[in-house]
Amino acid sequence: MPFNKNIVEEMNLLKQFPLESTQAGLKVHSDAAPEAIEAMKRLFSKGLVTQEDGGYLTSHGIEIAEQVQNVVRVLS
Repeated sequence: MPFNKNIVEEMNLLKQFPLESTQAGLKVHSDAAPEAIEAMKRLFSKGLVTQEDGGYLTSHGIEIAEQVQNVVRVLS
């Protein structure tokens, strides 16, 4: 399955989460690009973040964000 636009947008958001601390989160503000707002809502519905507008990564979200960041690191 090729990466579609939605998956790429979600991966871009996951890539931005700081993994050094579980006390650091990410918020997508209401004036952000509509694509980012919708991507964060999808991450929330998948149980990867704690709030519809971001918040903190869940334990599963941390695992997925680590994998995304590893893929980006290897391919860069």
